[in-house]
Amino acid sequence: MKFAFIIFKYFPFGGMQRDMLRTANELVKRGHAVEIFTMTWQGDLPNHIKVRELPQKAWFNYQRYEQFIQASFALINASHFDYVFGYNRMPGLDAHFAADPCFIERAHKQRHFLYRLLPRFKWFAACEKAVFSADTDTKILAVSLTEKPHFQHWYGTQSERFHYIPPFLSPERFVLQDKTAMRAHLRKTFGFDANDFVFLLTGSGFAMKGLDRAILALAALPDDVRGNTRLVAVGQDNPKQFQKMAKKLGIANQVVISKGRPDIPQLMQGADVCIHPAYRENTGLVILEGMACGSPMLVAASCGYAHHVADANAGIVSDSPFNQIDFNQQFLQMIQTDKKTEWSQNGLAYVQQIMQANDGSAEAEILIKLANQKTSQKISKRVNA
Repeated sequence: MKFAFIIFKYFPFGGMQRDMLRTANELVKRGHAVEIFTMTWQGDLPNHIKVRELPQKAWFNYQRYEQFIQASFALINASHFDYVFGYNRMPGLDAHFAADPCFIERAHKQRHFLYRLLPRFKWFAACEKAVFSADTDTKILAVSLTEKPHFQHWYGTQSERFHYIPPFLSPERFVLQDKTAMRAHLRKTFGFDANDFVFLLTGSGFAMKGLDRAILALAALPDDVRGNTRLVAVGQDNPKQFQKMAKKLGIANQVVISKGRPDIPQLMQGADVCIHPAYRENTGLVILEGMACGSPMLVAASCGYAHHVADANAGIVSDSPFNQIDFNQQFLQMIQTDKKTEWSQNGLAYVQQIMQANDGSAEAEILIKLANQKTSQKISKRVNA
C-alpha cells in the first residue's frame, strides 16, 4: 500500500517528528511505500521515503498552513494513495495522530473570549472539527486518552474511532552510560562548575512547556541555594522572552537556553533533576525519557504522562490546578531531598516495563489495519453498487 504522511514542519528533535519518521520507516520495512508532505524539512533526508517540501508564503502562520494543505492534497489527489495520515489537524485525512490537547477546550478555558473572535482561532477550530466531528470518519491514533473526554464533549467523537498507541522509547536511544561522565559532559557543555546542581527542561515550545514557571522557581530559591543552581532548557523555540525574564529576575547567568541537540539522553543522564512543568500536554514523552535516563522527575499534573511519575514513585507531581508557590517549594525540595537515588531507580525499573509493551511497531500495525479496512470497504461498495 501507499501512504501519504502530512506534517507542517519536520525537525529532528521534535517528539512528534521522531515518531512520524519511525513509523514511516516501519511501514517501508514491511514493504509499503510512504511519501511525506511538509512545508520545511530540517536534517538528513530518509532513505527509501520521498519527501515533498512545499514551502508557502503568507502574512500569518495559519494562512501558510492553509496553503500548504491545499498544495499537499492537490498532489495527493493527483496520485494514487491508499491512506492519508496527518500529524496536524486538517480536513481530508483518513487518520490523525492526536498528540496535542483539544484546541477548543483550551481556547474556552485558558483564553479571553476576544481570542475566539480572531481569524486564527476560527481556522484552527475548523481544522480540529474536521478531524473530530461526529459527522466525519477520520480515525484517531491517540498516544494518550487524557484528552478524549474533551474531544467528545465538544464534538461527540465516537469512542470506536480512537485507537490507543502505547508509549514508545527506543532502547538504543536510552542506553545508560557512566553517570559521572555524563555529569561532567553536561557541565562542560554549558560552562558550569562541577558541583553545580542542574535542572534540565527539554521540549519544543517553551511557553507551553512551562519554562517561565521553572525560571520563577529558580529565582525563588534561598540565596545560599540559588548560587550554585542552574537551569538548562533545550528545544526548538525563540528564547528571547525567557532570557529577558531571567535577566529581570537577576538570574540570567544561571539560565541557559539552547536550541535542539542530538545528545538529549546524555544531558538527561547528567542532570540532577529533569522537570516538565507544562501548562497542558496531551502526553509529555520527555517525562518517560527522563525516567529512562535515571533522572528524578518534577512534573505538572496537567501532563498526560505525569501519572507515570506517580505510579513509579520516580519524583514529584505538582498538583492541578498549578500553584507557583507550591511548585517553588517542590523545586527546592528536589535539591534538598535524600530520595533522588530511590526515585532514579524506581523510574528506571518502571520504564523497562514500558519499553517491553511497544517495540515501535504499534502505530504502523494500526495504520496497516485501518488502510486494509478502507480498501475492503471500497471493494464492498463497488460490488454492491
